[in-house]
Amino acid sequence: MAFRLPEPPVEDITDVGGAWTTEQLFVKPGIRSVVGHRAKDGTAAWTLDLPGQICAASRHQSADGGAAFLFEPARRTAPRHFQPCTEVGVVDLGTGALRWRTSVTSATGGDQKVSFSEVTQSGRTVAAGGVTGGAAFDLGSGRVRWKPTVGSDGCRDRGYGGGPALVAVRQCGTPDRPRLTVQRLDPLSGRPVFSYRLPEATDSANIVSADPLVIAADVGDTAGAGGFSDLFSVDAKGRQLARIPATGDAFATDCASTEAESCRLIAVGNGRVYLPTSEREGASGFRNTNDLVSYDLRTGRPTPGRLAAGGSHMIYPLRMDGGDVIAYRTPSHDSGGQVVSVDGAGFEQTVLMSNPDEERTRRAESGFPVSSDDIVYDRGRLYLSATLMSPSSTEDGQLILAFTTAD
Repeated sequence: MAFRLPEPPVEDITDVGGAWTTEQLFVKPGIRSVVGHRAKDGTAAWTLDLPGQICAASRHQSADGGAAFLFEPARRTAPRHFQPCTEVGVVDLGTGALRWRTSVTSATGGDQKVSFSEVTQSGRTVAAGGVTGGAAFDLGSGRVRWKPTVGSDGCRDRGYGGGPALVAVRQCGTPDRPRLTVQRLDPLSGRPVFSYRLPEATDSANIVSADPLVIAADVGDTAGAGGFSDLFSVDAKGRQLARIPATGDAFATDCASTEAESCRLIAVGNGRVYLPTSEREGASGFRNTNDLVSYDLRTGRPTPGRLAAGGSHMIYPLRMDGGDVIAYRTPSHDSGGQVVSVDGAGFEQTVLMSNPDEERTRRAESGFPVSSDDIVYDRGRLYLSATLMSPSSTEDGQLILAFTTAD
């Protein structure tokens, strides 16, 4: 174990979702702040104080160490008295400097600020969205690049997915009968490059990967425990390649219907999508193990091979590393968790990290639900961190738990 930090006391439900890394730091939202923790021991290298609480953070960071987030403009004046989430900012992950802070008014006129609920970034563009509107900003200066249009038929951008490309989930129709379209956008102008219309009766859509474009959707309100009923792969011209059914409880993923880029525990690469199967009965007689599997994005068919978590472990993909999958194997009743590198074609695994088997450490590691908390592996270090704190959870709660193979 490299370090362990407890949750600080809070007076209200507090969002601390978000996690970024540099060579020397693990950067995490705190209480009205962003904190750069030294990777070696967790001490604060810098603290960026903010006037209000952070309400969303980009899962991406730029090549020059910039990360976007949303925050409230002022301190909450009483328990559960939330401020509107109107402020967009970019933090320098190396120094802790706030590169810029801005807000926008509604595209329909008036001086009321737009309240955002999610933010992402792609290249030199930051895109923020919410039920009252959206906007895109220059990563370097904070200058507004564009605002999405609201069509005469009420069509509007529902949210954005970023990373190697920028895509929008656009909603038309009524809230009880939405019609959803996913658009690849020019990040500089906001103009659509192509549009892909999801099937009728699609209630929600999540961007699993912006390039290649993979969408997790709930069609006909049939989503299982993973948060979606189908995966759709789309080519560079906006044409559907494959539809992968995921009804029932086939996969141990987590996709929130209210956000456009919320899916966890899915990885895309090698022309495949990698998924953890749901919990099944293990050899010991307990329902506490699963497999890592993949599907071909062009055909939609399962690919040969799979990797069993083994014992009473569960295994989850975290991200791609070239052609390999970085996956996390949860601790069991008698052994610590592991980080493994899985060959993306043959499913052979290489153990990168084995965490301590000692009971106290195992209990601490097991205290982070993989479906909701942030799990990041980078440069021989594994960080598990909370995404939400409440007055009832902070007495014995953990904010960050870090393991390392480095000296």
